Amino acid sequence: MTPNATVPFPLEIAFQDMDRSDAVEARIRERVQRLERFHQRITAGRVVVKRGTARHHKGNIYEVRVDITVPGKQIVVNREPGDRNAHEDVYVAVRDAFAATTRQLEDYVRKSSGHGTKIHHVPHQGLVERLFAEEGYGFIRTPDGREIYFHRNSLDEGGWQRIDVGSHVRFTEEPGEKGPHAHNVTPLD
Repeated sequence: MTPNATVPFPLEIAFQDMDRSDAVEARIRERVQRLERFHQRITAGRVVVKRGTARHHKGNIYEVRVDITVPGKQIVVNREPGDRNAHEDVYVAVRDAFAATTRQLEDYVRKSSGHGTKIHHVPHQGLVERLFAEEGYGFIRTPDGREIYFHRNSLDEGGWQRIDVGSHVRFTEEPGEKGPHAHNVTPLD
């Protein structure tokens, strides 16, 4: 068991077929801390970094297994490299394993909070009221007077260039951290 100076729950970091690395361990602890943004009730964690054998090329291959326990769920990610060359770097292997762990943790939080069921949203219509073109976002005014935030990535390809203040748009609305967000924004003009 490694010391747990930076995480508030038991965390074990193990190295197999390789020497322990302070730098890799620090990166793992940093990634574990980031997971706490998605779920503050992580109760335990275990990360195993394993050096495999080289196959038909010069470098070693790294595999990373992440086990995270939250109330009601054990999240396990075992990242064996699909692209063998990508995981010749232990930091890339750690990054990929924690990216997959983050996705699973986000899915778990979404499902446990009742947002896991796919809901088909009825498209709404409105007018682009404010547009901050350089920053890549704007606001849509709905017929009932509400203001909905949208980002340029919410429009289909080329849609951002076709809208301006006063443009009629169709969109789906989803809750966001700071209020409703418009997705699938389509110019109607």
